[in-house]
Amino acid sequence: MAAVAAVTLMLEAVGIALLNWILGLVVDRQQMSMGGIDTDAMSVGTWVAGGLFGLYLLVCGVVLLRTAVRDRAPGRLARILLITCAVVHGLLGAFSVGLVGWPAFAFMMVVLGLIVLTLLGYEAESAAGPSAETASGDAPSPA
Repeated sequence: MAAVAAVTLMLEAVGIALLNWILGLVVDRQQMSMGGIDTDAMSVGTWVAGGLFGLYLLVCGVVLLRTAVRDRAPGRLARILLITCAVVHGLLGAFSVGLVGWPAFAFMMVVLGLIVLTLLGYEAESAAGPSAETASGDAPSPA
């Protein structure tokens, strides 16, 4: 499940970066401006925001891919990163219903579900490993 989520997030990262690149080109070529902001500042801002968001999604995808390859639960910081990614997809899904439509909402919810299933599918490792007695198969005798 983590591998599917990783590939999905990596494809989404490329799509988001490409979409923002195109939007920046449209703003630049049509000399669009909001509130008197310079056109160049708006196009560069769109490219930077798209690149940063794409990088964020790519990092989340790499964390999921590492989880799939290692077949172990992600660490504390990686779990926090994946939880923020899940929250972002929930919010984007809610916004996308009115702006883009139901297919975009469905895609966001599928990605959200993949991330949550990955987070719940792997047990978090305890801080202390198994004791030497239980590792050797000898159960401690009751006192």
